[in-house]
Amino acid sequence: MKSMKKFTVIFIVAACVAALCACSLWFSAQGLMVSHDTITSTKITSSFRVVQLSDLHDSEFGRNNERLVRKVRDQSPDLILVTGDLVNSYEEDTGTAEVLLRELTGVAPVYVSMGNHEHEYAEQFGRDLTQRYQDAGAVVLEKEYVDLTIPEDSSSGALVRLGGISGYCLPEQFLATGEAAAEEVAFLKEFQDTDRFTILMCHMPAAWLVSSGLDSWKIDCVFSGHAHGGQIRFPLIGGLYAPDQGWFPGRECGVYHSEESGSTMILSRGLGSSREMLPRFNNIPEIVVADFCLL
Repeated sequence: MKSMKKFTVIFIVAACVAALCACSLWFSAQGLMVSHDTITSTKITSSFRVVQLSDLHDSEFGRNNERLVRKVRDQSPDLILVTGDLVNSYEEDTGTAEVLLRELTGVAPVYVSMGNHEHEYAEQFGRDLTQRYQDAGAVVLEKEYVDLTIPEDSSSGALVRLGGISGYCLPEQFLATGEAAAEEVAFLKEFQDTDRFTILMCHMPAAWLVSSGLDSWKIDCVFSGHAHGGQIRFPLIGGLYAPDQGWFPGRECGVYHSEESGSTMILSRGLGSSREMLPRFNNIPEIVVADFCLL
């Protein structure tokens, strides 16, 4: 009798754990959550709101991503920034990404910076995705920037310089070792040379967090992705693994500040995962909302 009761307890506990794991896997694949951050600066003359999406990896949240688009629309953004890896590099069909961009342009202006999967896609299939994304209505920025007034129809709107780059963005001192790319350094030096509030889309976060990029470059705010929030997240510990950062990186999502330069990084957990990665677990797909306000 005692052994039967013990077996029953073990079975119930195991069933509960299995059910919780199944729920977490489902919500980590199909759920959507909105995180809110506020960035203040004396350089911001008029408040504005940005929505960041990252690392879609061909995921779908409802037909034609209607749930995702609806969630974004509910945030009433002034700009939508997409920081790379909309596609999976090994899947030739790019329809999911293009449809999403087309739908998002009906919400607010959409700007895209490329991720490693876009570049790997070009190598795999011989097609640059820049034109496809632009045909869908987005503006693609690769070592390029635009000077904006937000909102664009306001004479007293915020003056912003928005740029995009897909490289690692190592600080200038790494030129001597050959680790930094000269064209990236040249772009970033030009990009930061302005009195406007600067926002950079950069898919790769590692150099900003690990190699003192956030301290070295005088860029007000960097939006990044790539780390997928560590893919599998543990309570009190954080993410399991992030590309270029390794196991238990400690800084795989969230908001990070530099006291030296005054820069801020917003690192998204992203929306999906590629075939090479483990399934997301305890890691609900994230829509980032950032409000920029006068200090």
